[in-house]
Amino acid sequence: FKENRKDDIWLVDFYAPWCGHCKKLEPIWNEVGIEMKSMGSPVKVGKMDATSFSSIASEFGVRGYPTIKLLKGDLAYNYRGPRTKDDIIEFANRVAGPLIRPLPSQHMFEHVQKRHRVLFVYVGGESPLKEKYIEVASELIVYTYFFSASEDVLPEYVTLPELPAVLVFKDGTYFVYDEYEDGDLTSWINRERFQGYLNVDGFTLYELGDTGKLVAIAVIDDKNSSVEHMRLKSIIQEVARDYRDHFHRDFQFGHMDGNDYINSLLMDDLTIPTIVVLNTSNQQYFLPDRQIENTEDMVQFINNILDGTAEAQGGDGVLQRIKRIVYDAKSTVVSVFKSSPLLGCFLFGLPLGVISIMCYGICTADTDGALDESEPPKKESGDRELTDEGSEEDQEEEKKEKYTELSDGELKQKSILEKKKD
Repeated sequence: FKENRKDDIWLVDFYAPWCGHCKKLEPIWNEVGIEMKSMGSPVKVGKMDATSFSSIASEFGVRGYPTIKLLKGDLAYNYRGPRTKDDIIEFANRVAGPLIRPLPSQHMFEHVQKRHRVLFVYVGGESPLKEKYIEVASELIVYTYFFSASEDVLPEYVTLPELPAVLVFKDGTYFVYDEYEDGDLTSWINRERFQGYLNVDGFTLYELGDTGKLVAIAVIDDKNSSVEHMRLKSIIQEVARDYRDHFHRDFQFGHMDGNDYINSLLMDDLTIPTIVVLNTSNQQYFLPDRQIENTEDMVQFINNILDGTAEAQGGDGVLQRIKRIVYDAKSTVVSVFKSSPLLGCFLFGLPLGVISIMCYGICTADTDGALDESEPPKKESGDRELTDEGSEEDQEEEKKEKYTELSDGELKQKSILEKKKD
C-alpha cells in the first residue's frame, strides 16, 4: 500500500482494535466499500490497524481513532463529517473529482443547483481572483463544491457588478463576494458554506467554530408541536431570512433538538424551549434576560450582544476550566454507574478500597510509634523503684550473673525476642 498508493485514490479508515467508536463504524464502513464498488467509483476503500502500522499512521498525521482520510496523490484530506454511509460517500466523490467543476450549460447549472444546498461559482476568465479561488478550493473541497461557469450560463435573475466574480448560491438566492466588504476570500467562503438557517447538532456546532460566528439557537423538542416550541423556531427563521444583511457576518441561526448537548456545553440545565447564543471560540454564551415574544425582541437581544450590553456567561477562564474538569468527572462517573453499576463499583470502589487500606496502615503505624515512645518513661519509673531495694551496682551484678547462667541457645532465643520487640 505504501509503495503503490499514489497510483490510485484511496479512502482509508485508520482504526484501533480496542476503540469502541471504530467498532461502531465498522458495519457502516463495509457498506461504504460495497456501494463505492458497485457504482464503479475510482476510489478504493480500505482500512488499516493504526496500532500495528504506527509508522504509516504517523506519516499521515493520525492522532485519534477512527480517522478517515482520502489519499489523492501527495495530498491527504481529512473527513470531518457525520459518520453515515451517504455522507462518507458524498465526501469521497467530491474530493476525488476535480477541484473546480465546469458548468457548460444552463441545464447543467439547474441540475447542480437542485442537488446542492450550497455551491460556489467562479465567473470570468484567467485572473488573480481565479488563482485565489483555486487555492481556496484545494483547502475547502472537504466541505463544499466549487464550480466555474461563463456569464451566459447563470440564471437570468443574476446580475453581476463586474467580472471576474465569485458567487454563492443558497437559501433560494445568491450573494456576490466583495473584497472590500467581505475581506479575505478564504474567510468569506468559510463563513458562507453553511445555509442561513440550520438544524444544529453537536458536529455542526463544532464545524461552525471555524467560521468565527456567534450561533443563535432555538433549543426545542422536535417531537413537541406546541405553540411555544414552534413560535421560537419561527422567530429564529424569520430573523435569519429577513435580517441577513444586518447579521450574517456575525451570526449563524438554527435550532437544536433537545437540551442534552447544550447542558453539557454550558454545564447548566436549560429549560426548553429557550433561546441561547453561543460563542464557540471562547465557550461564552448569552441568555435573554426576558421572554422572547417576537422577532423584534430577538433583534433587540442580538443588538445587545453586538454592542456589549448583554451579559456574557461561561468562558474559558481558569475558574471555568476547573469547573469543566469537575463537571466532566462527575458526568463520567454518573454515566458509568448508569450504564453498568457493577463496572462502576469495580472501577471506583477498588481504588477507594486500596486508598482506605493505605490510610489505615499509616494511621496504625503512627499509633504504634506513639505507644513505643511512651514505654521508656515506664521503664525508667520501674528502674527508679528498683533503686529503692538496692544500689545500681548490685542490680548490674545480678543481671550479669543471670546472663552467665543462660545457655547459648537461650541467649540466642532471647536476642531474637529482643529484636522482635525492638
